[in-house]
Amino acid sequence: MNLATRLLTLYLPLIAWITLGWFWGRRLPPSVPAYLGKFLFWIGIPISIIGFLLDTDLSGPIWIAPIMAWGGILVGSSLVWGWMQWKLHRNPRPSSIESDAATAGSPSPLAHNPTQGSLLLASMVGNTGYLGYPIVLTLVGAPYFGWAVFYDTLGSMLGAYGLGVLLASRLGRGARTVRQMLAALVMNPTLWSFPTGLLLRQLALPNPLSLVLKGGAWTSLVLSLLLIGMRLGQLQRWKNVRLVSVSLGVKMLLMPLVFGGLLTLLGIQGPPRLVIVLQMAMPPAFATLVLAETFDLDRDVTVTAIAVGSTGLLVTLPLWVWLFSAG
Repeated sequence: MNLATRLLTLYLPLIAWITLGWFWGRRLPPSVPAYLGKFLFWIGIPISIIGFLLDTDLSGPIWIAPIMAWGGILVGSSLVWGWMQWKLHRNPRPSSIESDAATAGSPSPLAHNPTQGSLLLASMVGNTGYLGYPIVLTLVGAPYFGWAVFYDTLGSMLGAYGLGVLLASRLGRGARTVRQMLAALVMNPTLWSFPTGLLLRQLALPNPLSLVLKGGAWTSLVLSLLLIGMRLGQLQRWKNVRLVSVSLGVKMLLMPLVFGGLLTLLGIQGPPRLVIVLQMAMPPAFATLVLAETFDLDRDVTVTAIAVGSTGLLVTLPLWVWLFSAG
């Protein structure tokens, strides 16, 4: 299957389901995507992980996936933090890249801790679950789904509700404590579905049960795409596009390119390398908006990063497939 066919196989259902979700998201009450999100959080995504793990090949150096995830989180956030400090020391007034986020003569938005927190989160945590899972399954296949799960569960999730919580609590104005957010991490059903799926792999499940789990897994991924469309349809604020461009450039362009090259040097090629690069190239996760709302960060910046990143993914995906699918 050539590159054009693979991308067409992905883009047609991806755009169709997200567009349908966007259409309904602008017409349905906000409670509908809220309830759908809760269903996917507590039931849908855990079933997806369990169902797809049944047929996943977990051999090989799969532990490299979360290591690369944390490498991208730490390096990416460090670069964005360094850029912000350089901009502030070089010119404390708004520059052209920040001109749509501040009025003339006002202090640079980068001088505000909540804005810094939102930009850092945008550079750290990608949508490796709701969006990354269907993309990996379509472009790479179910046998390598375990690499995506390891990246998401031990990398993105822990990054969001671990380091992300610490940064948000330090730079935000919210009242919720770090202990409460860490407790939410421990209670996250996705975290527990991972060892459950590994356990069920060792058991001889009845064929009907196996079919139900796999069918539920695919259904949940479709619902995930609908939810992404619904949430994008409800976004009203597209300000600060230039301000978030650096964080998105680091997150979605620089980190996949650098770590994709590093994987090649380490001898990790073919589908495993492509899975890691694709997960690393995902746009900011909706978890960043949860943290922004919880700790009172800059919501406008977070919303813009999610919207622009999700749209830009359609442009960047062919690049990663072309660069890293061989081998």
